[in-house]
Amino acid sequence: MASDSIFIYHSDTSGYKFGEEHPFDPLRLALTIDLLKEVDALYDEDIQPPAVYSEDELLSLVHRTDYLDAVKQLSEAEIDDNSVLAQQFGLHTEDTPYFPGMHKAAMSIVRGSVTAAELVMTGQAKHAYHLAGGLHHAFPDRASGFCVYNDAAVAIKHIRQTYGAKVLYIDTDVHHGDGVQWVFYDDPDVCTYSIHETGKFLFPGTGYVHEKGTDHGFGACFNVPLEPYTEDESWLESFNITLRKIISAFKPDVIISQHGCDAHAFDPLSHIHCSMRIYAQIPAIIHELAHTYTDGRWIALGGGGYDIFRVVPRAWSLVWLTMIDHPIAHAIAAGEEARLPDRWLSHWESISPHKLPTHWMDDPEDIEPMPRRIEITNKNRMMQQIVIQDL
Repeated sequence: MASDSIFIYHSDTSGYKFGEEHPFDPLRLALTIDLLKEVDALYDEDIQPPAVYSEDELLSLVHRTDYLDAVKQLSEAEIDDNSVLAQQFGLHTEDTPYFPGMHKAAMSIVRGSVTAAELVMTGQAKHAYHLAGGLHHAFPDRASGFCVYNDAAVAIKHIRQTYGAKVLYIDTDVHHGDGVQWVFYDDPDVCTYSIHETGKFLFPGTGYVHEKGTDHGFGACFNVPLEPYTEDESWLESFNITLRKIISAFKPDVIISQHGCDAHAFDPLSHIHCSMRIYAQIPAIIHELAHTYTDGRWIALGGGGYDIFRVVPRAWSLVWLTMIDHPIAHAIAAGEEARLPDRWLSHWESISPHKLPTHWMDDPEDIEPMPRRIEITNKNRMMQQIVIQDL
């Protein structure tokens, strides 16, 4: 019998770590899982490990053989800042340096996202969540932006090759989902949608509104670049207006969503100025759209998020709480105050560099309002109209 929602996780993904000082910290996975357990939304027996897939079978769907060989070789190599092989394949930068065990950890992430896709496409689940996934910057021939293998693109390729389904990829990370976009830039049956801070000021410097696809894929690529310091109201308005119009026109068979949560005002790597409000509404909106357009078929992945104590656990937990219709998600939707569990707070407070919030939603006084709100909102509204003008 099909389960409504399945949670995918494997401890191998905790090995995906670039170094002690690197902002991409797998501790955020443990923080999120612990929070879900503390609110009785997740139990050990509910967590499903990834299926065993052939490495070559999966990775070759997206990545070049010479790149795969380089990743495997560097995974076993001594660290050398002057490695020619690392420089050739983008694994020499401060953002994405190679590390021991890199291939194994990255491959575990790919397996998790493909497993989530397979469970949904075979009807074993309506929804599946793989919070370690969402490494959307990796390219077929090189690493980029903390991403070694592009698990999201591999999962989409698997769906296209095995089931021939039309896929809508929704990317809410503050950084443009460039790797996924370029892999499917000429595919009319994969619609890529990314809402992010404009590339004028933020990595990877792409994701402009004129990037619409090429050849047969022209018109199946949508970017919603937002102004720096965009706040909740304008972010949600832009998301709602553009996404609803696009999904109505595209009519996908399945949704894959990437839930980077680095558009929060506390995140150290971007300039968007949102609160937990958008991270409660994003999964609620996608959940609704999945049941309206795709018979509930929804695969959710993690992504960016670098305030790993105050933001990521709450934001990522809300995806799962929404998937399973947990009372906390309903309480938040109703505007009720919902407190974080005391035991979770006391357990993690001692190692957090910041005072932890006590509630699921932010205290408005903790986030300073932006003085240019009207100007920013008007610019974002102009962008909304450009995005949907041909639909």
